[in-house]
Amino acid sequence: MPQISVSWLEDKTFVGTDSRHHSVVLSGDDPPRGVSPSEMLLVGLAACTAYDVVEILTKKRLQLQHLEIIADGQRDDQPPWPYRTIHLEYRLKGEGLTEKAVAQAIELSEQKYCSVAATVRGVAKITTSYQILTD
Repeated sequence: MPQISVSWLEDKTFVGTDSRHHSVVLSGDDPPRGVSPSEMLLVGLAACTAYDVVEILTKKRLQLQHLEIIADGQRDDQPPWPYRTIHLEYRLKGEGLTEKAVAQAIELSEQKYCSVAATVRGVAKITTSYQILTD
């Protein structure tokens, strides 16, 4: 079972450390010295699905050269400001990538493998799109 820690540094600045001792600076907006906790959720979601998509395409023996995921979240205007919609746009490049393989990898990640998506899905609607980039 993962266990993390968050330690207060100063003002509204914190350091989060994961169970493998990797750290990230987090902060609020005043002053903005690190990633905001709510945007870290988007980073976690994008990284989770990125891991899955790379793994799935590798198992399909497709040579991925580039993957970038842009996450855009829309939040409520009132506290506690939950995300209601999150859109993930995948930008991929690689030899032999097909629409079918990319779409299947994204769907498998979102629906079956990504634990962050499974957690967030109960509150926010997650949508996806993708672009296969060429030279």
